[in-house]
Amino acid sequence: MLWSGWGDPARAAELPEPVRTLLHDMLGVRPPQTPAVSLGEVRLPAASLPEHVLAELRGVVGTGHVRSDDEARVRHTRGKSTPDLMRMRAGDGSDAPDAVVLPGSHREVLDVLRVCAGHRVAVVPFGGGTSVVGGLVASRRGFAGVVALDLARLDRLVAVDTDSMVAELEPGLRAPQAERLLAGHGLTLGHFPQSFEYATLGGFAAARSSGQASAGYGRFDDMVVGMTVATPRGTLDLGRAPRSAAGPDLRQLVLGSEGAFGVITSLRLRVRRAPQERVYEGWRFESFAAGSAALRRLAQEDALPTVLRLSDETETMVGLARPDRAGVLTSDTGCLAVTGYEGTATRTRELRERAAAVLAELGGVPLGPEPGESWTRGRYSAPYLRDSLLAAGATVETLETAGFWSGLPRLYDAVRLALRDSLGSPLVMCHISHVYGTGASLYFTVVTAQSDDPLAQWAAAKRSVNDAILRAGGTISHHHGVGRDHREAYAAEVGELGVEILRGVKERLDPAGILNPGVLVPPRN
Repeated sequence: MLWSGWGDPARAAELPEPVRTLLHDMLGVRPPQTPAVSLGEVRLPAASLPEHVLAELRGVVGTGHVRSDDEARVRHTRGKSTPDLMRMRAGDGSDAPDAVVLPGSHREVLDVLRVCAGHRVAVVPFGGGTSVVGGLVASRRGFAGVVALDLARLDRLVAVDTDSMVAELEPGLRAPQAERLLAGHGLTLGHFPQSFEYATLGGFAAARSSGQASAGYGRFDDMVVGMTVATPRGTLDLGRAPRSAAGPDLRQLVLGSEGAFGVITSLRLRVRRAPQERVYEGWRFESFAAGSAALRRLAQEDALPTVLRLSDETETMVGLARPDRAGVLTSDTGCLAVTGYEGTATRTRELRERAAAVLAELGGVPLGPEPGESWTRGRYSAPYLRDSLLAAGATVETLETAGFWSGLPRLYDAVRLALRDSLGSPLVMCHISHVYGTGASLYFTVVTAQSDDPLAQWAAAKRSVNDAILRAGGTISHHHGVGRDHREAYAAEVGELGVEILRGVKERLDPAGILNPGVLVPPRN
């Protein structure tokens, strides 16, 4: 993973001159005055962790699995939001951990937490490092230091139960590794978010991830049938049956908790048979409203494809609906929908026929396989385009929300208006990426010229959008999580009593408050 950007450095590309010219003419984007720094130029604070604490941690995980070199610290600093990357490109490593600790078992995680709680050392669970909501920045106040707890050594497929269609996997597995291991048994998770190439299974659970094939396979939290969690107070082993009436489901306390309540050390996940056939295609609708109505009908009539996405007019025109052609303005009018079908040949044919009948009835025009195949080829490439735009002097970021169908138009308008009020005349694009019988998610991409203080510029826009989402009745996050960026808005969403419940759970499981302090749970005033 590129330390100051996304993914494979070899895939980073400079924007073509015509695109840079277009950005200047449309948005006033100018090349940055200061080039990005190299890794060796990142300014790191002096490590504050006492040597005797480091010695205890080495005694738990082994000398070679405690790292405090500059490169390890840089590579475990923050996540991959646009502000995170702007700070790193400017050489700001002020949030770097003092050390990186790599446990190799559940027992070692428990012992690391015991050592850190005893010395008041903050612990940031670290998977793929792909958080885009400030989920990897611990508050240092009141702590002797900060360690990043990298779970990369917890990377096994532990067991497969093909009778129950459940597999036990460790949280440090990156998604492609997990898929390769499961493929050896003819299985798949079917979880393919945009972060697929680098994110880990533990991160998916901790942030309630939702993949691009959620219409067919469900969200990641739907897949979790059981888990083992290490906390400073001991072990939680959750999930004994497919469903239970034995009180509230305590798995839901951990799912979405972003490492603030405990560290997931094992996941028992529902799996599916690997599909025999995959078919992707495109449909055109006259407007976003018309396409949204068609998606709603599919969801409510149980005719959902495996993948279902609808880009608005702007995203379609800019080409972002076909990521391998992103940035190339097209003459397309209307809105592009992408549908994908996976399963047996018979199942795939039946799904296509049912969905096509609904889409055509509601005004959809079939475009054949090319748009769907284009989207498939580029489905993980958008973060690379963001890096190229940042290097060209643009601010580009994504944000997402969800709401009920009846309120979706208001939510869509509210977010776009908030972005335009706070940023002037940005380019705002949107698509529906996850649908349900009762509602859907909205995923926005915004591009604007960087101001003299782009961090303050985006922070102001983000506050405005968060307020607009809450006023319009949407949720502050559909699948990115809460982190630090959404913490105050999340508190407003769940209310004062909800916040008190979160604090109560935190204080019971983590009395010293060492787990990811400052993330998810609003501090007491």
